[in-house]
Amino acid sequence: MKREQLLSAIRRWCRKNGVAVRVSVVGGKGSHMRVYVGSDRVTTVKSGDLSPIYVGLVLKQLDIPGEAIRR
Repeated sequence: MKREQLLSAIRRWCRKNGVAVRVSVVGGKGSHMRVYVGSDRVTTVKSGDLSPIYVGLVLKQLDIPGEAIRR
């Protein structure tokens, strides 16, 4: 899964569940992005291809059920 696919799925889940989501570029050229979900969940997502294990880790940090995101 690519980073943009994951971010799109996270935005879709948040919209469906009425949760605020914000994405910002960390540092310089944009190799990492910081994702804020709700008022208390934050994680950093790297660019490129993301392994299923990494995607699961990100979702767990954001408290989003893994089955909510199609891989």
